[in-house]
Amino acid sequence: MNILLLGSGGREHALAWKLAQSPTLTTLYAAPGNPGIAQHATLVDLDVTDHRAVEDFCLRHAIGLVVIGPEAPLVDGLADNLRVKGYPVFGPGKKAAQLEGSKGFTKDLCKRANIPTAGYERVHSKDGAIAALPDFGLPVVIKADGLAAGKGVIIAETQDEALAALDTMFSGAFGAAGEEVVLEEFMSGEEASFFALTDGSAILPFGSAQDHKRVGDGDTGPNTGGMGAYSPARVLTPELEAEVIEKIIRPTVETLAAEGTSYSGVLYAGLMLTDEGPKLIEYNARFGDPECQVLMMRFDGDLVELLLAVAEGRLADQGAVALADRTALTVVMAAKGYPGTPEKGGAIGGIEAAEVGGARIFHAGTAEKDGKLVANGGRVLNVTATGDSVGAAQAAAYRAVDAIDFPTGFCRRDIGWREIEREAR
Repeated sequence: MNILLLGSGGREHALAWKLAQSPTLTTLYAAPGNPGIAQHATLVDLDVTDHRAVEDFCLRHAIGLVVIGPEAPLVDGLADNLRVKGYPVFGPGKKAAQLEGSKGFTKDLCKRANIPTAGYERVHSKDGAIAALPDFGLPVVIKADGLAAGKGVIIAETQDEALAALDTMFSGAFGAAGEEVVLEEFMSGEEASFFALTDGSAILPFGSAQDHKRVGDGDTGPNTGGMGAYSPARVLTPELEAEVIEKIIRPTVETLAAEGTSYSGVLYAGLMLTDEGPKLIEYNARFGDPECQVLMMRFDGDLVELLLAVAEGRLADQGAVALADRTALTVVMAAKGYPGTPEKGGAIGGIEAAEVGGARIFHAGTAEKDGKLVANGGRVLNVTATGDSVGAAQAAAYRAVDAIDFPTGFCRRDIGWREIEREAR
């Protein structure tokens, strides 16, 4: 089978690595890909915003499955257009992808389906937001409604911070994503992520993870797209996972299907584990980044077979997802300046040496220049390793980090610290 993978980050490198292991794969194409993905796939120059061009490529190359990695093409409706042409696609259509594309859409769905989540208000102007602020107290969570590359969420501790956040949102800092804003009550607890595959009817759990959003050690500094992650998140016990499926995932899938907006793909539920039980923070309509990297390191099955079953509505015929008991942990190496303006062009060496001990280096923001690997983005490498515990996986990952020569890069040195503290008790 020929497969087309769309995307260019660490998530897509991890998917390419696992897809390439399938005995059913003939040729894996990737657009636009990156130097790491090129180790497993044939890179093609294809504009994913040009739906007709993608359709034509699928026709010319007899594509049997399209895997859409990032959220933007999903929200743009690429999956719908490909399905109309008869191509199996892993990823939801445009309407269902609003679970990620519009935070207000998701909050309204939670209200209709009685899904536990934070109280909220959708506002369309700064004046309207200011009028609604007293209903929430402090701290208050202020979110740009649309896609903002993981940076459109501000937790305001004071009234002045809340007003400044609203100024930022409505001044256009997040573009169209900030034209509508969602105000939310602040929830206390520990965050975790849960993943489930669905074809719009059947639901298959795909593991848990915890990530680190802050740029600095000790969870300090500004939020990022993620500086590291580990899986499984043992704080999300089997009992809590069952509760998440029955109170959050299943009502979401069933409500969307009943309303004619069937969801097909992976549901990534960001959760807050409160004293009242798990509550939904938000949904993503694709595998997380860097969560996908640790999930793929644990996944022992045939990814092509599984994703194709989702795309063809045959998920009920699949058995439980084969996830190894071992822990996987990834450390993001970013370019200096991230999450502001990253320093591009920095030379990278030592990748092969870093992988000698079994670690995997997934490329997130790299390019080749004059035959050498260089940084070409904010998050540049995902250094990923496994172990019998979080502590062991962390030690293996940082040994690999230390083998990499990336003078203009940096990373956090405490990924997995919460679980390591629990392991020590």
